[in-house]
Amino acid sequence: MPPRTPQTISARQAPDSDELFKHIVPHMAALDGFMRHQVSQFEPEIREMAAYCLDISGKRLRPTMVFICGWSGEGVVSENLVRAAGVVEMVHLATLVHDDIMDRAEIRRNRRTAAREFGPDAAVLLGDALFSQALHIAAQFPTTEVCRLVSESTRKVCSGEIMQTLRRRDTNISLDEYRRMIDLKTAELFRVSCYLGASLSGHTPEFARAADKFGHHLGIAYQIYDDLVDFLGEEQQIGKTLGTDLATGKLTLPLMLLLEKVTPAERATIVQAFHDGQSPGLAASRQRMQELGVVAGVFQAIEDELSIATGALDAHHALVPVPLMRQLAAMLQGKVAALPATRDSR
Repeated sequence: MPPRTPQTISARQAPDSDELFKHIVPHMAALDGFMRHQVSQFEPEIREMAAYCLDISGKRLRPTMVFICGWSGEGVVSENLVRAAGVVEMVHLATLVHDDIMDRAEIRRNRRTAAREFGPDAAVLLGDALFSQALHIAAQFPTTEVCRLVSESTRKVCSGEIMQTLRRRDTNISLDEYRRMIDLKTAELFRVSCYLGASLSGHTPEFARAADKFGHHLGIAYQIYDDLVDFLGEEQQIGKTLGTDLATGKLTLPLMLLLEKVTPAERATIVQAFHDGQSPGLAASRQRMQELGVVAGVFQAIEDELSIATGALDAHHALVPVPLMRQLAAMLQGKVAALPATRDSR
């Protein structure tokens, strides 16, 4: 099968996000209330800081996965799903606080990062406090499974970030090693979100395992997309500091494919810049990616993961959550199609 081009993907009819998310409006409202309540659980001295991180302005993809994979078709808000969604979102927010420190990012969700607002030293401890509160909530479920799964996933997320940190400015990372890092740092929390949604809603173990696989591969696809956004996105539209992967020496799939396609002289220049702790330049890298067709290769990698994700649902097509889960995958395709390089290619 020939690689999908940006035009092929963008030609698909992207689902209406409002249509998808209207199903879980009551769930998200309940989650907002739950997260606001969590602020009061922190010590008075840091509640303002906790509230700054537990804002309601983010995409909340992981809670969305919990709610959609646990969708019953009735729209009844489940307290267990709200708590599980709150746990995975709090873990995610903690990782963002730490990521922004390591990446020296200035902006997150169109405002100053916690590290910029409170200083990196306090932000490290704030992230730790968020992790701890997430596990405290998980421990309140009547079964130990939720706490076990979430704590294991948290460890894996941190392990993935450690791996990536230790390999900064290393241009010898293989595709398998790259995949392993994003398996841990991103796909793991997607996976556990989908599994918890399906499992806590009383679906069969077979469907819970299918949701687990769906979330895993959706997470890989999303991280590859996010890595591409770091090069091709528009900062005002995305709402966070871009170009941090280059600036901090992270070798991601777009740059890996670029290194395979540039001339030996260009490759030597990029590699030397990485080794010297310098950025090869966001604008120059973006231009070469467009010129050499690197974007199409990244799109193909995303498509491959989404195909595996949706294929995991085939045996369960009659279950009510499945159409919404497929829409989630299609929405990511729409985000890919909306990137500037995609629009420029049409």
